[in-house]
Parts: sequence; structure tokens; C-alpha cells
Amino acid sequence: MKIFVRERMRAEEGTKKPRFRVVGVQGGDLKIYVKRIRKVELKELAEHTGAEIVYLTRDGEGSEGKKG
Repeated sequence: MKIFVRERMRAEEGTKKPRFRVVGVQGGDLKIYVKRIRKVELKELAEHTGAEIVYLTRDGEGSEGKKG
């Protein structure tokens, strides 16, 4: 099983906000009901389910302020 996540732009390390967003889950019977998750919670989920965490890269550009 794999859990795909990406780092959020607005949540940096030390801001006390969930830093990762779950993008998808492959295989298994795991349902995640949150949009944003903390790294500690993510690691614990992976440990208990035997899943691999896949960190997706960002392009560095956000859609903030862009329309269309």
C-alpha cells in the first residue's frame, strides 16, 4: 500500500499547522477522512498499516492570485 502526499505551501515547519495534504492512497482498505495531516500522524498511519509514504514534489508555483 502507498500513501501519496505533498507538502502544503502555507504550512511551513514550526507553524503548528498540518504540513501535508493527502493526494491519494493505492491498494489496501484504508480511508482517510482529513484533507491535511501532520507528519507524525502520517508516519503512525503508515507504521500501523504497513504502507509506504510517497512524497510528491511541488513545482514551486501556486495558483494563488491566478484566475482562469
